[in-house]
Amino acid sequence: MTYYSIGEAAAKLNIPESTLRFYEKKGLLPLIKRDEAGRRLFSEDQISLLVTVGCLKNTHMSISDIKKYIDWVIEGDSTIEQRLEMLNHHKQAVLAEISLMTESLEGIQVKITRYIKHTQEALR
Repeated sequence: MTYYSIGEAAAKLNIPESTLRFYEKKGLLPLIKRDEAGRRLFSEDQISLLVTVGCLKNTHMSISDIKKYIDWVIEGDSTIEQRLEMLNHHKQAVLAEISLMTESLEGIQVKITRYIKHTQEALR
């Protein structure tokens, strides 16, 4: 099995090493192996899990909910229904946020258009 150092994992995921340390402290990186010197070693499975953590974090899922999700992953197949329900609920929240952002962006564009028009008229 291939293992990555914290620096290699951070580079692979394009995140700071401090983020990986924070995730571990919050319990989002279970089963991290360490070498003889105590340095963290990240497997491909953990890298894959970190990609999922990044998706959840980027879509504003709370650390406590991500932790719950990770705990369910570790528990195994018996929690698939709970994970599915959680992800479906989160998806709906993300879609609602996207809708709100799109609506807000349209309002900003109205203002930009108005200011451009005003500026062009002032130059005439």
